[in-house]
Amino acid sequence: MLQEFKKFLLRGNVIDLAIAVVIGTAFKAVVGALVANIVMPIVGIIGGKPTFDDYTITINDSVIRWGSFVTAVVSFVIIAFALFVMIKSFERLQDLRKGAADTAETNEPLTVGEELLAEIRDLLKAGGTGTPAPPA
Repeated sequence: MLQEFKKFLLRGNVIDLAIAVVIGTAFKAVVGALVANIVMPIVGIIGGKPTFDDYTITINDSVIRWGSFVTAVVSFVIIAFALFVMIKSFERLQDLRKGAADTAETNEPLTVGEELLAEIRDLLKAGGTGTPAPPA
């Protein structure tokens, strides 16, 4: 049982997931600071208050804090946009790397065997056999 647990923990997926959680937590802190210290003060300039947290509706003795929800939505949208930009940048970088690798492969000179195979391929495409075979 202990061996299985150790094997489970040392699998690549679990370690990758743990790294993702740590990075995600740090990323949330950075975006939270961005929202609290930059975005919301700009909202305060426009709307009069630097945060939506004070906006509430009171019905009987129940308080609905809809402003806190709006603040969370703003934070979520910023996080989603930042992740979108990061993923698109990563994909573009991988495409550039793949393109560079493809051009590096195509710029290499062909070996003698590859040249012969290319000639045979071209002859087969043309439907000919090249030179006629000598009579036996």
